Amino acid sequence: MWRLAVGPVAVLTLSVALGSDRAEADHADHGAVEFSIRSINDGRWSDAATWLPARTPKAGDRVLVSRGTTVEYDVANRDVLRLIQVVGTLSFARDRDTELNVALLKVQNSDTCSESGFACDFRHKTTGGEPLDAPAGSLPALLIGTAEQPIPAQHTARVRLHYLEGMSRDDAPAIACCSARMEFHGAPLERTWVKLADDAKPGQSQVVVAEAVSDWRVGDEVIVTASQRGTGSGSYRTREGKASKAQTETRRITAIDGQTLTLDKPLQFTHAGKGEFHSEVANLSRNVMVESAAPDGVRGHTVYHRFSRGGISYARFAHLGKEGVLGRYAIHFHLVGDTMRGSSVRGAAIVDSHNRWITIHGAQYLVVRDCVGFQSVGHGYFLEDGSEVDNLLDHNLGVQAFRGKRLPNQVLPFDENEGAAFWWANGRNTLVRNVGCENDQYGFRYDMRRTSGFDPVLPIVQADGSKKPVDVRTIPIGRFDDNEAHTSFAGMVVAANGGNQPDVPIEDQRTLEQIRKVDWTGPDTRHPHVIRRFTIWEAHYAFRPHSPAMLIDGLRIARATYGVYRPALENHVYRDVHFSEIGAEPFNRGMDDASAQTGSITVDGLTIDDFNGGNQRHPIVHMSDNDLSGTSESHFRNVVWKNDNGRRPVFNRGGSVRVDPIVPTSVPYFVHDFFGAGRHARIVSTKAKDLLADGKQYRSLPPLTGDESVVAEVTGVQWPQLLQESDDVPPATIVLSVASEGERLMVRGVSHDNGEIAAVEVNGKPAELLAAASGVVDWQATLEVDSEGPIIAFARDEAGNIEQTPHRMPREH
Repeated sequence: MWRLAVGPVAVLTLSVALGSDRAEADHADHGAVEFSIRSINDGRWSDAATWLPARTPKAGDRVLVSRGTTVEYDVANRDVLRLIQVVGTLSFARDRDTELNVALLKVQNSDTCSESGFACDFRHKTTGGEPLDAPAGSLPALLIGTAEQPIPAQHTARVRLHYLEGMSRDDAPAIACCSARMEFHGAPLERTWVKLADDAKPGQSQVVVAEAVSDWRVGDEVIVTASQRGTGSGSYRTREGKASKAQTETRRITAIDGQTLTLDKPLQFTHAGKGEFHSEVANLSRNVMVESAAPDGVRGHTVYHRFSRGGISYARFAHLGKEGVLGRYAIHFHLVGDTMRGSSVRGAAIVDSHNRWITIHGAQYLVVRDCVGFQSVGHGYFLEDGSEVDNLLDHNLGVQAFRGKRLPNQVLPFDENEGAAFWWANGRNTLVRNVGCENDQYGFRYDMRRTSGFDPVLPIVQADGSKKPVDVRTIPIGRFDDNEAHTSFAGMVVAANGGNQPDVPIEDQRTLEQIRKVDWTGPDTRHPHVIRRFTIWEAHYAFRPHSPAMLIDGLRIARATYGVYRPALENHVYRDVHFSEIGAEPFNRGMDDASAQTGSITVDGLTIDDFNGGNQRHPIVHMSDNDLSGTSESHFRNVVWKNDNGRRPVFNRGGSVRVDPIVPTSVPYFVHDFFGAGRHARIVSTKAKDLLADGKQYRSLPPLTGDESVVAEVTGVQWPQLLQESDDVPPATIVLSVASEGERLMVRGVSHDNGEIAAVEVNGKPAELLAAASGVVDWQATLEVDSEGPIIAFARDEAGNIEQTPHRMPREH
């Protein structure tokens, strides 16, 4: 018989009758009740012959899909099951609409099952419920479509999660996968989100998109993202009857004519589609859906645990996430390490989450592409504890990550969970072609610090697969290319330990010592943080590079109050910076009100389109007063400004607070070749007594200088080389699919790198590189079906680094 031990946690115990793969309950002191029903044959859910007793599951049942059986879920049933434990295979029908209503759905390679919606039910597990051993044999499987055979577009598959009394509100309802296979795959979309191709104005009911969306359908729910930031520092979240100031609008499609979409009601706001900056249109509808049945009640969550397999494509996860509860997220990869290499989330829509969109925790080699996240409490796309490496986030859209609260017992105590579309703490991950829009705080935030309660020295996976203690602050952001942030309070923050820097002017020895004590540990000049081709528009604070050793190669900022704000100016290299319509502080002095630099910077290419919003106290470039290293300099060249308003200087002492320098050395500024080839402008503050005493002929030269800056012509000044970039990091390769095509196997995957991929090899043969952009390469390779051994794939980059830990995949995977 089947028995369920009940108590604080109810545990299913399977008797000898179920075979030798049984496990005893670890709650043996609890009383037992009968387990309702189990599968005894392969068959349809709707067929009584599939089950013992010989009936179909009914409301309140605890259902076991037994080991060795395959059940096809072929019904749309509103009865709410208490629990389904999948030890065999539960596969959703592809020829009809299906609906499952359940409190707990657990897919795990264990003959023991509890009513915990999070922890795995294994004898050999950690205290947190994580499995310790890889499973042997075939895996239990929940198949709501597969990547090769998704649920067809003409049908839907829906799972609705219900809370039932007697369960833990922190754990249930839930879908959990423990050392098993779990798949959610809807009909593919060629594009899940696109840019507008024309302005959409208030009162219009049509929008024109920039790319074809022929597989979008009438009735689909879409959002049209904001083009103007509609709030100050408050939240976009609608709560307690208070209307949101958000300008992202939700509509349904009523007609599609080429690239013109007709919406169910007129738009209320203007959405940009002409010129340089464009809003997005994103599709939130999918034909595979996982959702909480009571969004205003107890919400559900989903989780993959270690040694699991599977993935998600073109599915919708709605109204999930438990607000304020650690680990209960809409989609969660929990401490899976590299055991889920090959898994991906592609084209998913995560809508109205109360706790994250997608969380990658203690994991490597995961791929998240083409997803849409809309409305999350706390950060959206979230890499949780700083140990995560070699993950790829490519071409995802994140809209309206709301301000949350710190979660109880969160790993990184300094994270305030303020609402970033993308948040990560280890630079060895790839983020490219993503957009963060209308978030309460940040489009993007990288953050790693040492605090009194947290040591950033963590065991980090190395190139050879071993683990080594590393101060994570020294790991550079290796690949952050072609990303965009708009209509959020802040575009991006790179926060090293200097995130703890007090924002105070250096007025006396006490405040000077406060600044000197800031721990600026970061990457070195051979391995700097690298930001390439980053666009920020409609922000309050645009870009805060609060770490030493940075290469910012291509930075476009428009319509912001602050441009480069509160920078940690030490070995910063900027190239091709372009400002338009920046308010008080386009290029802030070092450490803002502290007005201090600890090293030198170079800016090669600075274009300023206009001088609006400034005055003598708010120039384009705010000059740092205090040189804390004794050798700091700031070098500029190829500086172009347009539309001089006659009031705003380019270089001047600035800021609402001006305090005379307190240290004996000041920071000189150079504009190379300003007066002609080899004739440079040396600009100094009128308060820089040490620099003014150098015997040079200084003068005022508006608008280059302001009321507290002067310039002299100098020669013989060399352009400094602050960074000595070295690429010694190998690529990361992920096999995404293996499919039989006649007598051959078609292997497809992706490789990514901080440099450029030169070649990918699969079982000794070169792969065909299909597409390459931003350090990411999609590839395919053809193998013989009857060849033996595992599939082994690895990449080499143009610097000669060869991947030391290839992706090894058994052919039967």
